[in-house]
Amino acid sequence: MNSLPTVKHIVAVASGKGGVGKSTVAVNLALALANQGLSVGLLDADIYGPSQGLMLGARIKKGLEVVDEMLIPVKLHGIESMSISFVSSDRTPAIWRGPMASGALEQLLMKTKWGELDVLVVDMPPGTGDIQLTLSQKVRVSGAIIVTTPQNIALLDARKGIEMFRRVSIPVIGIVENMSVYVCPDCGHEDRVYGSGGGLAAAKEYGTELLGEIPLNSEIRECSDEGQPMFSKGSEKLFNEIFLKIAETVQKFLDSSAIPVPSLKISDD
Repeated sequence: MNSLPTVKHIVAVASGKGGVGKSTVAVNLALALANQGLSVGLLDADIYGPSQGLMLGARIKKGLEVVDEMLIPVKLHGIESMSISFVSSDRTPAIWRGPMASGALEQLLMKTKWGELDVLVVDMPPGTGDIQLTLSQKVRVSGAIIVTTPQNIALLDARKGIEMFRRVSIPVIGIVENMSVYVCPDCGHEDRVYGSGGGLAAAKEYGTELLGEIPLNSEIRECSDEGQPMFSKGSEKLFNEIFLKIAETVQKFLDSSAIPVPSLKISDD
């Protein structure tokens, strides 16, 4: 099942609850994968709270280009991007019931002319609702990444996210622990503000991998607000190294899960 024949792999970046940095992980992962030489797309599937338009610095005033009834994605920072925020005002809320939100996702997913992509990263809304089910039913998702903080309340909801993906037969590539530690820029003292070891414990519990631990850093927030993702800016070496490692692990997972194309032998008989 894959109704996007030009897209080799779809990776969902998800979280059990909001506010854990899922969208930040999604955009920087997309950029890190592109840095590996892959052709990458980014779909903002958070219909009620889209943020990729701001994070990517999109400035779309005349609406999206449409060719042959297909939306043309916007190329930002070297990746093909699509978000409902590209076609709506920052002040206009999506006051929709579940079926309408699912329909909007389906339009953005299926009616966008993605072109040839190695990976489409999907920034999911938080939780385990209609959007997640719609994605799992409409296309073949190669794998999911769960984003959490070390805090127990976030880990509680992260576990629900893992269970949901298992029930719809989507493999979990691993867990990213965001806001893992705050390092004082003056003295180097480390403060585990939200606790420690939660992401690793959850990964072990579910037999998956802790893909990376991202420190709490005000520059990450500043870059997102300025529309210049941290990885693209390249000012923080440690941050980029973490995301390159995550991207390498994701790429290995995708390579190992690729469906082989059968070779055809033509006989003269």
